[in-house]
Amino acid sequence: MKITVDNNGLNVPNIVDIPYVVGDGIGPDITRATKKVVDEAIKIAYGSKRKINWIELMAGEKAISKYNTPLPDDTVKKMTEYRISLKGPLTTPVGGGFRSINVTLRQIMDLYANVRPVKYYPGLPSPLKNPEKVDMVVFRENTEDVYMGIEFPSNSKEAEQVIELISKLGYNIRKGSGIGIKPISKFGTSRISKMAIDYALLNGRKSVTIMHKGNIMKYTEGAFKEWAYEAAKGYGDKVVTETDLAGKSVQGKIVIKDRIADNMFQQILLRPDEYDIILCPNLNGDYISDALAAQIGGIGVAPSGNMGDNYAVFEAVHGSAPKYANLDVADPSSLLLSAVMLLRYIKWNDPADLIEKAFVNTLRDKQVPQDLARHLGVKSLKTSEFAESIVQHMVQK
Repeated sequence: MKITVDNNGLNVPNIVDIPYVVGDGIGPDITRATKKVVDEAIKIAYGSKRKINWIELMAGEKAISKYNTPLPDDTVKKMTEYRISLKGPLTTPVGGGFRSINVTLRQIMDLYANVRPVKYYPGLPSPLKNPEKVDMVVFRENTEDVYMGIEFPSNSKEAEQVIELISKLGYNIRKGSGIGIKPISKFGTSRISKMAIDYALLNGRKSVTIMHKGNIMKYTEGAFKEWAYEAAKGYGDKVVTETDLAGKSVQGKIVIKDRIADNMFQQILLRPDEYDIILCPNLNGDYISDALAAQIGGIGVAPSGNMGDNYAVFEAVHGSAPKYANLDVADPSSLLLSAVMLLRYIKWNDPADLIEKAFVNTLRDKQVPQDLARHLGVKSLKTSEFAESIVQHMVQK
């Protein structure tokens, strides 16, 4: 049965249809492992009362070979129709070819928030002395900024027209430049800000930090900062700004603060325990979430969800790693933890808790796939063996 929506939000049936995209490269291996763990967790938590019916959709190389397009209309239609999906990694050409499928899906489905929880699990390799202090959630605006893909190549008619227009406004751009446009709107900023603050309030978080480069890009990222603060004012006494706080401690309120982007990269290394929710424009969010992932084991263990209003696509953060395709050696952790996000999104928290606890215990026992084993100096498990180990740890509870 399909998920529906009413004034109270999502209505999730006990037997629910969830579409998934296998993905390219290592996609089949990690998707197979993820589905196995999720299905077993649901069975342990709910018996036969609840179940996911997985519905495969085509995208990426598999879709090209069958439909001659990387993103068939039917895939987008069904992802929208069923509302919640799981997606493996898809290959995006660099410098040419077709446009990023991820970016296209975000814009077509209006998945305006890329939500990236970055949390250290004991046993993961980390360059930090105290990685356990890292527990942040990045809220990255997903539909605007330079990632809108409004670009014109060097010496193109469009680029020359933009250069000519800009010159009439008194600015000099070198002839032959490639041109990219960076739009940031009050509408887009306000809704991602509200989602971040709502999440902070709902999940007992302490602060929301606006990450921006508004000291240089005053009318885009500077405006993002101002509009985010303006959105926060709508929460009344539920929030307080760092300036108003003036160093005093406060209980039960969300502290709203901001940091210049380059300084933020220092802050997450030197003072990670002072940051909780990071709210940022599209490009900044891409950079900071990967930098944070490096602090807790790498993007191979970093989950991600692209969310809109009652729509979401949960996906592996990393690429398709084609050289490891069908070798049963890839780490499924990113996709698996993204599936945990999916379970929490539909409020199936019991199987989500089971998976997280089993994941931690599997790491504790150093039963890990190739990428983690290399750093930990232990024998590696195959993708399928790692999934089976997590299942066994769930059974043992």
